Amino acid sequence: MKVIFLDHDGVICLAENWGGRAKKKDKFYRESGIKPKLSSPNYGVPVDCRFDDFDKKAITVLNKILEETDAEIVVSSDWKNFATVEEMGDYYEQQGIAKKPIAFTPDLKNCEQPKDFPWQYNRDREQCRTLEILQYLREHTEITHWVAVDDLQMQKREDWGLENFVLTPKSKEGIKQCGIKEKIINYLK
Repeated sequence: MKVIFLDHDGVICLAENWGGRAKKKDKFYRESGIKPKLSSPNYGVPVDCRFDDFDKKAITVLNKILEETDAEIVVSSDWKNFATVEEMGDYYEQQGIAKKPIAFTPDLKNCEQPKDFPWQYNRDREQCRTLEILQYLREHTEITHWVAVDDLQMQKREDWGLENFVLTPKSKEGIKQCGIKEKIINYLK
């Protein structure tokens, strides 16, 4: 099986789209009469109001990658904390993505953590996500080809990181950036 570990913000949800979810939630609350709850900010909120929109051109690029490689999607984004896999799949479908995600990476608390892992306070998010992806790979030995796509720097270093990694460093371009699609496809061949 081929898998893309997919982040959202800075990859397929680009900078121009950030903040849209707040407007969608406000509109939902006004029109529905439901009052937001601080303890459960997504209570009663439809999935399409919980997230910012994906970039249409980024979706086109992702769909071409999926078509060419027949890879599956595993969501590694923090967005996994605000929906179920099924809800996220519905959102993908609403946004025009050709395949629904098959799973989320596990939360760090459910991951094996190497005793000598060199935690760096300024790389906490990157290192957490790296360990979550590595845990998923350990649990799913049927994966033959994979790539992680993220705007966080998780490239293999001397002491930690991912071998199969593609960075999307420009938050306004994400996966649309020149050469990114080809890099992703090369890992999935």
